[in-house]
Amino acid sequence: MMRETWYFLDSGHCTPAYNMAMDEALLNWHSKGLIPPVIRFYGWLPAGLSVGYFQKVKGKIDLDGVKKHGIDLVRRQTGGRAVLHDQELTYSVIVSEDKMPKTVKDAYLVISNGLLEGFKKLNVNAEFAIPEGKLQTTDSAVCFEEPSWYELIVEGKKAAGSAQTRQKGVILQHGSIPIDVDPVKLFDLFIYPNDRVKQRAKRAFGDKAVAINEVSQQLISFDDARVAFKKGFERGLDINLEPFILSTDQLNEVNDLATNKYKSDTWNYSR
Repeated sequence: MMRETWYFLDSGHCTPAYNMAMDEALLNWHSKGLIPPVIRFYGWLPAGLSVGYFQKVKGKIDLDGVKKHGIDLVRRQTGGRAVLHDQELTYSVIVSEDKMPKTVKDAYLVISNGLLEGFKKLNVNAEFAIPEGKLQTTDSAVCFEEPSWYELIVEGKKAAGSAQTRQKGVILQHGSIPIDVDPVKLFDLFIYPNDRVKQRAKRAFGDKAVAINEVSQQLISFDDARVAFKKGFERGLDINLEPFILSTDQLNEVNDLATNKYKSDTWNYSR
C-alpha cells in the first residue's frame, strides 16, 4: 500500500503571535479541503509564553517577569497550562478527525509515535507515559509539571508536552520538545505565594521534566532535532512529507491573523 503524502512546513523561528496564527490558518485551510494534513516545525523569536485557552493570566502569570526576560505572551487555541517556548523545537499536526481515533487519548498515541521515533533518531531512550490511575492535579500554572497519557518521558521525566483541540472536523495538536531549559527564567514567569514556595517548586521541577541535551550523549542543536523528528514523524505515522510553500495570499492571511488576533490584549488577557 502506498504511503499517504502530507504537507511539511518548516517555519523556522517566528514571533509567538505568528506561530499561533499559522497553526490556526492551517487548521482553517485543511477544514475547507484546501490542503492535505500538515506537520509543521517551528521555533520562537522572541521567546514566548503561551497560556492555555481557558487559563487565567491575572494572579497566575508574573507579567513583570515576562517583561524582564523579553518574552511575548500569547494565548493558544489549545487548553492546558502555560508553556515557556524558548530553546525548543515546536511541532504541530493538523489532520482531519476522520483520519484519527475518536478519543483524545488514542489520537495522542498515534501522533506520539512520531515523537517516539524522533527521539530514537537522536539516540535518546524515550517511552510513553502511562499514568497509574487518575492523574494528580495541581494548582500550578506551569506546564511540564506532570505527563499526560502517551506524552514522552525519558528516565521518568517529561521530555515533550502536547495539547490538542478539535475544531471544524480537524484536530490541531501542537507541542514542545525542549532542547535546553533555563529554570531561572521559567520560574520568574509565574506568581508564587512567597520565595520559599518558588524555590521549592524550582527544585522539584528538575525531578519532573528534562530537556534533550540533559539526556543526550551528544550536543543536539535545533537543526539536529528538526531533521530527526521529521524522519520520526514519517516513520511513526507511516507517511511521506512534501514541502509546503505558502502563496502570497496565504502569508497575508497569516499576518493579518497574527496582528488582529494574537497580538491583541483582548485575546491574550481576556481570561
